[in-house]
Amino acid sequence: MFKKNPKESVLLIVCIGAFILMSILSPRDFLTATNLQSMAFQIPELGIMALAMMVVILTGGINLSLTYVASLSGITMALVISNLYSSGADPAVSIVLGLVAGLAMVLGCGLLNGFLVAHLHVSPILATLGTMMLFEGIGLNLTEGRAISGFPESFSVIGNGTVAGIPISLIIFIVIAIVAWLVMERSPWGTKLHMLGSNETAVSYSGVNVKKQLMQVYLLSAVFCFLATLVMTARYNSMKVDYGSSYLLQSILAVVLGGASIAGGYGKVFGTVVAVFTLQIVSSGLNIFGLNRFFVDIVMGCLLIAVLALNFVYSKVQDKNMLKKIKANEA
Repeated sequence: MFKKNPKESVLLIVCIGAFILMSILSPRDFLTATNLQSMAFQIPELGIMALAMMVVILTGGINLSLTYVASLSGITMALVISNLYSSGADPAVSIVLGLVAGLAMVLGCGLLNGFLVAHLHVSPILATLGTMMLFEGIGLNLTEGRAISGFPESFSVIGNGTVAGIPISLIIFIVIAIVAWLVMERSPWGTKLHMLGSNETAVSYSGVNVKKQLMQVYLLSAVFCFLATLVMTARYNSMKVDYGSSYLLQSILAVVLGGASIAGGYGKVFGTVVAVFTLQIVSSGLNIFGLNRFFVDIVMGCLLIAVLALNFVYSKVQDKNMLKKIKANEA
């Protein structure tokens, strides 16, 4: 594993080391069942968001509208569920129709992002920056800045229920991560995805429909956003525009920390998942030590910059080693 996946292996060691360190520094607070379960409930939201960001980054793009795609979908779902349930509709019917409405909204957002990038050739960062503002504005107008609540009790089970002490949301995340691994790393579609990130021009000449592939990428990213907002809405038992807004930076950090190349072409689901666990361990530890939320954001920002710098150095070292091998072979 260390030879094939050096970045992911080192990150796994860091994750285990961070857990051990936090356990030693504050065993009475960090190792409590309450804290560990709280971490387990928080991990799925960021984890699924990170997978939504990862599939786009693998193409060499980025999705800045990520969190507002999720919130707009969640708002749509919340409005349908609460309105139907309050009017006397069957709880199951209310939930199902709400899920359908939320999924339809998120697919529409994904289609718009994909169309701008794939067909109009707008830079991903500019396209998703524009749609981020659009989706945020729509969400604010729909809710007038307030939280939407009033769901059936059964709906909260998705975000707050447990099976043998394990959060249902964590089980959902693990299943989603396995499916993402099969799709992105063990399928012909996933192979095309990595090739697209490495060299889009070469891929287009090889017969791959680049426009279709990019459309599918942004649709898949949107579906991940829907699953994330489903867990989030059920956990909070309400939905608001700014719920999960901090996950934008954190999802990028998790993907890059997990070993993915920000330029595209390389990334492992396992690395992203381990990075999410690492970030949650660090965040929980800093909160236990009494550091305020704003300082935690500073630490996360510094960590992202540090990881980008280290990846740059690592790529330079790899290039030098490759040149040495070429020269040695020529000699």
